[in-house]
Amino acid sequence: MAGNRGVVYQGAGRVEVQDIAYPEFELKDGPGVNPANVGRKVPHGAILKVVATNICGSDQHMVRGRTTAPEGMVLGHEITGEVVEKGPDVEFVEVGDLVSVPFNISCGRCRNCKERRTEICLNVNPDRPGSAYGYVDMGGWVGGQANYALVPYADWNLLRFPDRDRAMEKILDLTMLSDIFPTGYHGCVTAGVGVGSSVYIAGAGPVGLAAAASAHLLGAAVVIVGDMKEDRLAQARSFGCETVNVAEGDPGEQIERILGSPVVDSAVDAVGFEAHGTGKDAGKEAPASVLNTAMGLTRAGGSIGVPGLYVTGDPGASDEAAREGSLSIRLGLGWSRSHAFFTGQCPVMKYHRELMAAIMTDRVRIAEAVNAVAIPLEEAPEGYRSFDESAASKYVLDPNGYLGTG
Repeated sequence: MAGNRGVVYQGAGRVEVQDIAYPEFELKDGPGVNPANVGRKVPHGAILKVVATNICGSDQHMVRGRTTAPEGMVLGHEITGEVVEKGPDVEFVEVGDLVSVPFNISCGRCRNCKERRTEICLNVNPDRPGSAYGYVDMGGWVGGQANYALVPYADWNLLRFPDRDRAMEKILDLTMLSDIFPTGYHGCVTAGVGVGSSVYIAGAGPVGLAAAASAHLLGAAVVIVGDMKEDRLAQARSFGCETVNVAEGDPGEQIERILGSPVVDSAVDAVGFEAHGTGKDAGKEAPASVLNTAMGLTRAGGSIGVPGLYVTGDPGASDEAAREGSLSIRLGLGWSRSHAFFTGQCPVMKYHRELMAAIMTDRVRIAEAVNAVAIPLEEAPEGYRSFDESAASKYVLDPNGYLGTG
């Protein structure tokens, strides 16, 4: 049996690459595994040799100690891999297939899955609807920042790349299909971005940059990205976005200088619960800031997509209410403008096949947009540190040398 190493959460601010168990077609007990899932058989699963697995901002929330994630959890929900073994119930996926794995784990059988709401599958997490690999309160499915990973319901979950050679030529783009590209796209779709529209995207991290690239793909006339880090804003400008530095003052005033009006057609929150204020308050954590800003900028009747992560438990929050996910949102402002809000995880499967086609036909260069940088698995701790310092890069781990980093 092959050895396996993975990125393991060691407490606030620390991850280590350690030897971990090789996957089996059964969920074992371990940190973060829901007791009701222990011993769960997975004959419908496939074991992947991981080709690429990405460090995500959602991982960073856990590593900063801003969730209730237990020490010892194997991280990683953005997975692209090669099938090396399949369970006896797998019919259509074959050993040797190169595949993308949606970060949402879904069964394909429940009411929500049948309605294309795979982000809130009812059968994979005993605690609540929805599940993901290597993530707190998501059922305990082992993360994919490792050499090998198990994917349940493989026939349903896996997106097969039809041309292996062409896929490997675009693998840095295709690895974004597991999460951030569909997530950014979902934020724009739910916000109503379309031909000729204007959109404000809060956050120039990888999801925000993916949303900006998606807005262009959807036909937006003006894409404005807000952040307080100049290198991230420069990355947004590199592919045609307008930018505002929220540390320099009111985003509305800066947007008015761009558009001639302080109002956009729609907004996307790609920041989430670790948001900070704007202007003189830019250095202060203010978890409702982005949502309130978005309501202030979005036209009456417009929509706000919220792919940024919000949690029900934040032990590092600045006040007691925020520790339970209660934020001081100006709902009256949004109500008075008849805004629509769309929250929750992206249902990756709803979009990933079409976005794969967009990549393969050169309609979008998502790896360039998010500045993808491949590093060896063993350098994951350095990648996490750099990402935590707001590097304008999307770090892609290369556990098995497919990307040539070893």
